Amino acid sequence: MNLIRRNTTPIKMRNYGRIIQDTIEYACTLTNKSERQALTAYIAQCMRQKNLIWNRDQESGLERIKGDLHILSNGRLDEDIAELNMDNVRFASAPQQGQGKKKKK
Repeated sequence: MNLIRRNTTPIKMRNYGRIIQDTIEYACTLTNKSERQALTAYIAQCMRQKNLIWNRDQESGLERIKGDLHILSNGRLDEDIAELNMDNVRFASAPQQGQGKKKKK
């Protein structure tokens, strides 16, 4: 019986979580440059969303995401990070509370 072992390495940045950290580790192993760039852009989108949830007061722009990606990848994704820009990373604004339609009784 094969059991899946859970990754027990400590989480470096709790606001992003283990899944983002493991995905970054996987992206570092990719050899195809276009796949690695696409995955890096997707990771940046996910990090932006998580950052908006955890840090509503702080700046969570592209430069912060690039810095955090550099730290989490130990510099292994630097060439892909340098190519990130506002065109290939869609940043959604933070959801506003209370803007949903209220039902009339």
